[in-house]
Amino acid sequence: MPGIREPLLTVPGFSWTGMNVGIKDTRPDFAVAHCVTPCAAAGVFTRNNFPGAPVLVGREHLSTGQLQTIAVNSKNANVATGQDGIANARRVCRAVGAALGVAPERVLPSSTGVIGVPLPVGKIEQACAELPGRLSADRAGLEAFARAIMTTDTRPKAVSVRVGSAVITGVAKGAGMIEPHMATMLAFFFTDAQVSSNALRDILSRVVERSFNRVSVDSDTSTSDTAVILASGQAGPVASGDFERALEEAAIYLAREIARDGEGATKLIELVVDQAPSPEAALRIAKSVINSPLVKTAIHGADPNWGRFVMAIGKVFEHPIPLDSLRIEFGAESEGLRIAAAGQNAETLARISQYLKRDEVVIRLILGQGAHQARVWGCDLTAEYVSVNADYTT
Repeated sequence: MPGIREPLLTVPGFSWTGMNVGIKDTRPDFAVAHCVTPCAAAGVFTRNNFPGAPVLVGREHLSTGQLQTIAVNSKNANVATGQDGIANARRVCRAVGAALGVAPERVLPSSTGVIGVPLPVGKIEQACAELPGRLSADRAGLEAFARAIMTTDTRPKAVSVRVGSAVITGVAKGAGMIEPHMATMLAFFFTDAQVSSNALRDILSRVVERSFNRVSVDSDTSTSDTAVILASGQAGPVASGDFERALEEAAIYLAREIARDGEGATKLIELVVDQAPSPEAALRIAKSVINSPLVKTAIHGADPNWGRFVMAIGKVFEHPIPLDSLRIEFGAESEGLRIAAAGQNAETLARISQYLKRDEVVIRLILGQGAHQARVWGCDLTAEYVSVNADYTT
């Protein structure tokens, strides 16, 4: 059976915390998740050519297929910090591991925030002494973890899904520098299902491709993107297909929430490219449209300027689409808001403009050239996005 969405659930065997260690002002800036036993684990990381020090160390620690603890700091990405940055990521792992009785190699470090600033690792090391008394297996601990990993997010992002006798709970952050090939996007999943690390690696890779790699806020791929899953096995095995569908449901929910909470965003956009000649063409065209500042600003202003969609489709040079086969649909098919290249009338444009005022819009680009489809998520582009990023480091 597929996954069943639930209210936010804790996962047996896991505990969490979030606290302030002085990287931010008084807001939480250090989060730890811990399991009482070693877990099968897998991860997917950024493809940016300048990955952060925690990404480099995290890849190394995940090579064994086992983790027990995740340590995340926000406000400082520990990126472009050279060998000192790598040494500091390792120091975090040692300090967390020593406090919780875990080998440093079973701790995954993760950082998000400003690039090029040395990590104040001493503050983190000092705070680690508090970890045994701060970790909590209840929902308050999980929620504290979700808040402590936030940067420009306006709210925490978390979801739970049941699959068989097991629970999958996911927590994510991300609002800007988002266009994952794996975005400043972090996602951590915890489950008590029994799944091998090899199976987790394959499943997570496929799920990330269908969820986080289909979301864009601003077309920028972060140096810190990380998606990791820990499976304790306490609930026993579940059917592999059911587990993958449940994890995908959780990941898509979080991907949508990241797009919905994009920096300055007022609208969630779901864009579907249909009847494409190939999967590659469907995804390339979808990404071209969802990344277009002109499309995003038109949707923000509820401007039914369908020529911007035509532009964004047409600039995918390797996949030309005949203009006379293109149709654009806004909303559900039953709403009848369709535009074809042959023309449109003022009444339809006025109704599309009204539809685009909603805080969640669905747009379908029907290419009429095949049977392939791609679905992506994004958000509108606003003046607030400029404001947030113009003042990011101050």
